[in-house]
Amino acid sequence: MLYRAMRPFLFRLDPEFAHRLSLASLDTLHRLGLARRAAGAAPKLPVRAMGLEFPNPVGLAPGLDKNGEHIDALASLGFGFLEIGAVTPRPQAGNAKPRLFRLPQAEAVINRLGFNNIGVDRIVENVRRSGYRGILGVNIGKNSDTPVERAAEDYLVCLRKVYPVASFVTANVSSPNTRDLRSLQGEKELDALLSALLHERDSLAKMEGRSVPIAVKIAPDLDDKAIESIAGLLLAHRVDAVIATNTTTSRQGVTNLPHGSEQGGLSGAPLRAMSTAVIAKFARALKGRVPIIGVGGISSAADAREKLDAGATLVQLYTALLYRGPRLVGEIVRGLAASDMK
Repeated sequence: MLYRAMRPFLFRLDPEFAHRLSLASLDTLHRLGLARRAAGAAPKLPVRAMGLEFPNPVGLAPGLDKNGEHIDALASLGFGFLEIGAVTPRPQAGNAKPRLFRLPQAEAVINRLGFNNIGVDRIVENVRRSGYRGILGVNIGKNSDTPVERAAEDYLVCLRKVYPVASFVTANVSSPNTRDLRSLQGEKELDALLSALLHERDSLAKMEGRSVPIAVKIAPDLDDKAIESIAGLLLAHRVDAVIATNTTTSRQGVTNLPHGSEQGGLSGAPLRAMSTAVIAKFARALKGRVPIIGVGGISSAADAREKLDAGATLVQLYTALLYRGPRLVGEIVRGLAASDMK
């Protein structure tokens, strides 16, 4: 109710400023012990995936807390897991502003942020300072000025540095906002990257005494041949999970809306059916051997159930929080629990 009253005011502000203000307000509520009460209860709905025990299947997608600065406050909303990032080896400012656009008529967002973050070293420090002891994913990528043929070097730097603090690590090869990044989804390129990452993970596991799962985040804009190719590589390299999907470059359903033709990745309600279709195709190709984390257009328990029924084991959301507010997480978990009892 409180967020619904505040939303018109927030939507009159610049989107990035409103984003920072909302998170700062959530931090204050958390310090006062009010954030969990404002969000409502999320029941236990345990799920096991990637060798990890999740208290419920609803997670926070990366991008909301790029720098790991609001982990404790976000955890109080009832998520079963959090994912921060994307993280790059060196700090970078991202793309030029304006670079974030709301499309309220479609409950959507277009962003071309470009992996803006404070760099992996400071982000690891933020994680260590947090009191969160739940499941934390760290999304990793390459710096924008790193040539794509040397991208693996950046991913390996990030993997080594986040390994001690991460519950799982996601290789983001699908953001549309870093030049040539999506080329890493090509068969040859992805094969080489996965080989390097999994080999390094195995070496780190011996040193650290634990094996951190590796996930790969893919785009929704893939044809069937690409999906089959990626699925084969995930199986061959024994990747621990695939996250489907990132934002889309498609503008289907939004081209006539204000900001609908802006460059960048489209997220929110218009992505729902596309991401669900990709999940279903991966589920058929993977045959249950690699868990799928479903992302894209989830704004209700019914949307989350659709992803799970298509073959996902876990789900993540982000954009819908901007439109529905913090109570959404508990509402989805409670809805999923109720549907499981039928």
